[in-house]
Amino acid sequence: MPRRYDTDELDDDTDEPGTPWRNRLITWGLAAAALGLGFLIPYTLYLNSQVTQRFGELRWQIPTRVYARPLVLAPGVAMNAGTLRTELAASAYRDDGIGQSPGTYRLQDGRFTISSRGYVDVDGRVAPRRIEVVVSAGQVASLRDATQRKALKAARLDPARIATLYGQKQEERRLVRIADAPELLVTGLQAVEDKDFNSHHGIDLSGIVRAVWVTVRSGGKVRQGASTLTQQLARSGLLGIGKEQTLTRKFNEVLYALIMEARYDKPVILEAYLNQVYLGQRGSQAIHGVASGAEFWFGRDLNSLTTEQVALLIGLVKGPSYYDPRRNPERALDRRNFVLGKLHENDLIDAAEYQRALKAPLGVPKVPGLVAANRFPAYIDLVRRQLGHDYPESTLQGAGLNVLTGMSPSAQAYAEGAVAHTVKSLESKRRPELQAGLVLTDVHNGDVLAVVGSRDVAEPGFNRAIDAQRPVGSLLKPFVYLLALAQPDRWSLATWVEDTPVTVQLSRGRNWTPGNADNRSHGTVRLIDALARSYNQATVRVGMQVGPERITQLIHVLAGLKAEANPAVILGSTDQSPYGMAQLYQFLASGGEIQPLHAVRGVVDAQGTLLKRYDKTPAPAQEGDSIAANLISVALQQVVSSGTASGLNADGLGRLQPAGKTGTTNDGRDSWYAGYTGDHLAVVWMGNDQNEQAGLFGATGAMRVWSGIFRNLPSRPLRVNSKGLDWQYVAAEGNNSTDEGCPGARRLPFVAGFAPAYAPCAPQAVPEEETQESGGWRSWFGLDRKEPAAASSTPSDAPAR
Repeated sequence: MPRRYDTDELDDDTDEPGTPWRNRLITWGLAAAALGLGFLIPYTLYLNSQVTQRFGELRWQIPTRVYARPLVLAPGVAMNAGTLRTELAASAYRDDGIGQSPGTYRLQDGRFTISSRGYVDVDGRVAPRRIEVVVSAGQVASLRDATQRKALKAARLDPARIATLYGQKQEERRLVRIADAPELLVTGLQAVEDKDFNSHHGIDLSGIVRAVWVTVRSGGKVRQGASTLTQQLARSGLLGIGKEQTLTRKFNEVLYALIMEARYDKPVILEAYLNQVYLGQRGSQAIHGVASGAEFWFGRDLNSLTTEQVALLIGLVKGPSYYDPRRNPERALDRRNFVLGKLHENDLIDAAEYQRALKAPLGVPKVPGLVAANRFPAYIDLVRRQLGHDYPESTLQGAGLNVLTGMSPSAQAYAEGAVAHTVKSLESKRRPELQAGLVLTDVHNGDVLAVVGSRDVAEPGFNRAIDAQRPVGSLLKPFVYLLALAQPDRWSLATWVEDTPVTVQLSRGRNWTPGNADNRSHGTVRLIDALARSYNQATVRVGMQVGPERITQLIHVLAGLKAEANPAVILGSTDQSPYGMAQLYQFLASGGEIQPLHAVRGVVDAQGTLLKRYDKTPAPAQEGDSIAANLISVALQQVVSSGTASGLNADGLGRLQPAGKTGTTNDGRDSWYAGYTGDHLAVVWMGNDQNEQAGLFGATGAMRVWSGIFRNLPSRPLRVNSKGLDWQYVAAEGNNSTDEGCPGARRLPFVAGFAPAYAPCAPQAVPEEETQESGGWRSWFGLDRKEPAAASSTPSDAPAR
């Protein structure tokens, strides 16, 4: 019969039949353990290196943010209530009827009470403050500190964020230190998501067993999380969100969590979680971190959130899409109230605050507080180009820098609106598709306030404001006359010039005979009228005496522009961009200062340290430059008062006393207007990309855009500086200065010391219309021998031929 084996016999080292099976089991067990350890140890070491690398990346991939200029308010600064509201809205200020919390304001009886946020500017940190602003008659009437009740000379409001330059991922994140985060948020997050966070070692064993059981029953797909905050950080920050949850991935998540807990302190892990947690999506823009979440959902700084807003932010951690308060307000409200219950249950808020918060609305504005990655493609294109000299694209993106620009949100909005409205009003079946480009600047410092590069203002692509090289036509004429007026012993605004047929000999025996836009000659006219009415023949006569070479040298010195030095350049036969012409006209608008235009004011790192500043104060204008530039401004003011841009007066813009110049090229292919006030310069181009005939003059196309901007943009009138000028009345005929009462006398400025000799006259009784500054009614019919006006009343420019 078979032998029976005791268990004791199996323990003996004999050759009994049971012994090999026991040895094999032990061997297999040891081999499996060795194999497991042999795999687990190096794999754990590998994951440890991954934790080191990826945990560091969590603290670096911070988008570079681009900001507009801070709004400066001071008594006398041009401002109206609508524009101030536009600026506040751009900076995500809310009218809450109180204006007590940072980022809020109240408007009552024409008085704004604004609570600003602190921010870092190029000259250092600007503290938050509460101010009262009264806007009246198109300007800031009064400004005072709302807390101390004392008058202020000036105040700055934190700037609007206008773009984001991301790294490899479109992740929106603003770092916050755990010490600076609201205590209710930090403790409430743990109470709701991981009550044992301070005691566990990264994982919840009972939760994992439960999750594995549910996973097995579901066929291998993870259906239940049971995740600690550390595991959530490992999943979203180190493994990446949005991928399929498998057992292998869950196993890696557990190992990552254990390694992080072994390597880092709890506060470090929690701080990383606060900056990494996924809280929403806007297109391709992923919202990460509680600070960006507060801005995205509430348009507020993290530390200004109310109890109910903190509760909603915590509630969104579970599922920002499912509990989206904009799309699913009922779910969001239920989730928020559940979190409020947890906060009350854990004694983080008292009963009174709990009941108050339960009754509060969600408090989520319809428009997300964060801007899109690039809302202003043409302007940001200019920013990138100017930064490119110092910050390569790979260095700039995701570097956590703050780029401070000169953009004015209100000016940009008015410019975009003017382009859209004008293009729509001019469209017709007989006209090709119109395009536009414009640059708007601050005449005091060279800040670029607005850029529009296309009729579709939000569409990236070809930036016509910078890259469109188009013939400028009569836009170059003021610089021909600028050179002439720089010789006060030969030229003045009162100098008589011949607007009669002129022929210029070119090379190879060719001749050039330019004509006027109205196909007429106007006889002998004063220099100021030749410029104001854009007479080609008179301009060519002046330009040939000045010399085409000097004209091209001048525009190169003032704006870095290159042009061929031939006679046709006198009438603007050179291709330039709106940006280039804005740089050129900045010299005139600033009163003779050399002001390099800049979109970027400065770059600040994440700690608030200034890395580079670009908005250097321009050198004061040289006396001769200032005098010549101001003489041209007087002439360009007459372009508006009685010349080719007189249509602006019908638009009510005569109050600004603007100076400007229209420009038109052959067959109306290009329409230009450059104009400036006491605060702003705007250069506008309109035309067709295929160089087809647009049928537009400077005054019927580009000037309409300019008008649309300045009908809304607060700006002070242009007051020409009279330093170095001697204003005298000049006789209607001859070259003498005379008495104010003389018939046809006009008041014109001269360079001091170069005014013409005085000759008195006896006042005569003449019809009132013949004593007008324009030369009287006779000039409209060509009967004024010295100062005939253009026969055509249509505001237009002479084409460059």
